[in-house]
Amino acid sequence: MKQRAFKQIDVFTGTPYFGNPLAVVLEGSGLDDAVMQRFAHWTHLSETTFLLPPDDAAADYKIRIFTPDSELPFAGHPTLGSCHAWLQAGGKPKLDDFIVQQCKQGLVKIRREPGSADTAGMADRLAFAAPPLLRSAASPALLAQVAAALGLNAWAPTLGTGVSSLPPEGAIFPRGGRSEKYPQILAAQLLDNGPVWLGLLLDSPDTVMRLMPNNLELEKLNVKVGVAALYAEEEIPALIGRANREAKAFGKTSTTWAAARPDMEVRAFAAAIGINEDPVTGSLNASLAQWLMAEGLAPERYLASQGVCLGRAGQVYLERDSTGQVWVGGESVTCIDGSVTL
Repeated sequence: MKQRAFKQIDVFTGTPYFGNPLAVVLEGSGLDDAVMQRFAHWTHLSETTFLLPPDDAAADYKIRIFTPDSELPFAGHPTLGSCHAWLQAGGKPKLDDFIVQQCKQGLVKIRREPGSADTAGMADRLAFAAPPLLRSAASPALLAQVAAALGLNAWAPTLGTGVSSLPPEGAIFPRGGRSEKYPQILAAQLLDNGPVWLGLLLDSPDTVMRLMPNNLELEKLNVKVGVAALYAEEEIPALIGRANREAKAFGKTSTTWAAARPDMEVRAFAAAIGINEDPVTGSLNASLAQWLMAEGLAPERYLASQGVCLGRAGQVYLERDSTGQVWVGGESVTCIDGSVTL
């Protein structure tokens, strides 16, 4: 064992302790898989990363990403948080325009967002290029089981028959076009950008916020579930407003996007990998944006809120550029800076 540089980063927030924490071991060389997994289990954060020299000459550095129970090929908040830690530790990218991070999923481009700066709060705005997305239909049986575990009235009995009706494969129900058979789920897809999520577009942010899932059932189903809903322009719930006010009162925040009201509310349930609810999830927000933008169900630039039900104020900035590439951005702030014995 030896002393290794270590940071704990709060991601998708410019204010400490309002985002999703990430443990980063900046000197991961010489550690075997078992030691990495044991340390990630010990930190008990949603993810822990280990920085290594890259195998690919095009990359600036390499990361390995571990949950308390397993290794991930890619994840969003570890991507941004690890890049923040690498830059803060003096990392110099090979390219002027991008930092290139290597992970098991492949190479991921990261850009500095306009207006980002290491301020007194050490906030840094970065965005990663969302990896290619594979989409597929979820089976009606799985959707029904997940809806029951979430407590959703997904498919009401067909009027006059008392018989429940399941949606077709790959169901997409455009906003404003749902029937009484589908009162709460507007669209559903299996989303795979490394991690696999069952994405559900729900009828309202209020429905999203009120969910009280049966995590034991979701764990049995072995499926990670991401739910989202768009706000109407006039909507902003008291809970969101309170979380944002608390974050602003606690410390310095950005004066650009971060001051804006959210366009979407997101929650992520990952009992299948030992995390009942993730505070803020980059991979899920990436795949939701790619799916919903492609279907015309979300605008090409929007701000997502996540973590409010956990007392957080996570903000994720989603944008599709002129080439069709979706970028997933957020601020990061260092909360712990020191060393760890590994």
